[in-house]
Amino acid sequence: MSKINFDYYPQFFTATILEWKTLLKDDNYKDIIIRSLKFLKNEGSIVIYAFVIMPNHIHLIWQIQDGYKQSAVQMRFLKFTGQQMKFRLLDSGDEKLNNFRVNAKDREYQFWERNALSIDLWNPEVFMQKIDYIHHNPLQDKWQLASFPEDYHYSSARFYETGQDEFGILSHYSGDD
Repeated sequence: MSKINFDYYPQFFTATILEWKTLLKDDNYKDIIIRSLKFLKNEGSIVIYAFVIMPNHIHLIWQIQDGYKQSAVQMRFLKFTGQQMKFRLLDSGDEKLNNFRVNAKDREYQFWERNALSIDLWNPEVFMQKIDYIHHNPLQDKWQLASFPEDYHYSSARFYETGQDEFGILSHYSGDD
């Protein structure tokens, strides 16, 4: 694990859909998140070590890169994915859009809860604990989305099992991509 630069700490990031609604059960919305992460990775603002997209929240271990501000990257990610979710619901005429209407001065719709959680991962032990947590999240009794971590498609668990990154967004924590 010595390849990670702990001068700029990796972060455990969690964002939750407004009021824990299960919008992300639909793979189309999961794909919006993947596309946004891919854009941020390709522009060089983040490195992604692990992720899982659950029905109503996401967990990431990512590292904001030098020259980028954590708050700006997080805001861009959440704003862009929220806008894309709104456009998808509008384009499909889906009545679920009304579930995200809010009475706010700065927006008509809101998809993410405010104040996403971002925790610096100070050492390799905590880093590994969070990867394990992320990969086992789909197996929890309340979700039962898979029998084994690597069986859940919208997760980095398969990448760590096989070495294949079918999403094109991941970096191995050992430094081997």
